[in-house]
Amino acid sequence: MTPSHPIVFLVDVDNTLVDNDGIQQDLKDHLERTYGLAARERYWRILEDLFTELGYRDYIGALQRFRVEHPREVELLSMSSFLMDYPFADRLYPGALEVLKRLRGLGPTVILSDGDVVFQPRKVEHAGIADVVDGHVLIYIHKEEALDDVERRYPAEHYVLVDDKLRILDAVKQIWGERVTTVFPRQGQYAHDAKLLSALPPADVTIERIGDLLHYDLPRLRTAPHALASSPKVTG
Repeated sequence: MTPSHPIVFLVDVDNTLVDNDGIQQDLKDHLERTYGLAARERYWRILEDLFTELGYRDYIGALQRFRVEHPREVELLSMSSFLMDYPFADRLYPGALEVLKRLRGLGPTVILSDGDVVFQPRKVEHAGIADVVDGHVLIYIHKEEALDDVERRYPAEHYVLVDDKLRILDAVKQIWGERVTTVFPRQGQYAHDAKLLSALPPADVTIERIGDLLHYDLPRLRTAPHALASSPKVTG
């Protein structure tokens, strides 16, 4: 049996380590510039429909469906190159990789993300994230429904989950209770949705950006969540 660690850090990708809103805007701009506004709007509708259906954004799957509607537009094939060759490292938030290195110094640090089996792993790899966490990457369809598998792979006395979605943080808190400290970086579209924020309880720790963890007193995250203050403590 794998020995239990005192603490394991679980870190999300989109809008936590990587500016996914920026990636989406680049994709929209490329679609409109190359294929026109109608194509951009149709692709995005398919993408949103798939998100409702699957629970994550399947960019490659949406492109496949879009191509079915336009079987003779072979120019669409270049879209796959745009997606797969995108410079993801350029969209890392300031300090993102340094934060992962700092977390790794205190305990095993694992990427915990939702996504498809092609685009999301490539994003994690090409952004340089996988290397920093020594390949400890978990990508599920619904990560909040796979916590038993996370525990099996990375047993710990305590977990720290860093995620930009309060919905995910709350779902995991309801399952793990005081065994998890939830950290909410206020980055991206979901982190500033007033309706969502008012509908859910706050995280144990709220920071404005992922880089704030470079100055947070990380050992305090071992403390029971109810004893934590919500403002970062800068170490000397």
